[in-house]
Amino acid sequence: MARTFNSFMRGAGMGAIIGIAVGAAGSMFVRANKKGLKKNVGKALRNVSNLVDDVSAMF
Repeated sequence: MARTFNSFMRGAGMGAIIGIAVGAAGSMFVRANKKGLKKNVGKALRNVSNLVDDVSAMF
């Protein structure tokens, strides 16, 4: 039981560390490329909206 808990805590810790590193890198990218990011997010949201409309039209 204790061994399983230790493995779980080790995995959770590694996940947190990786998440923090990816978040920091993503934050720096967003700050450096705001205009392009807004454009790409707008396109992605439009595409998702079209996809949802198409799927709902199928049913």
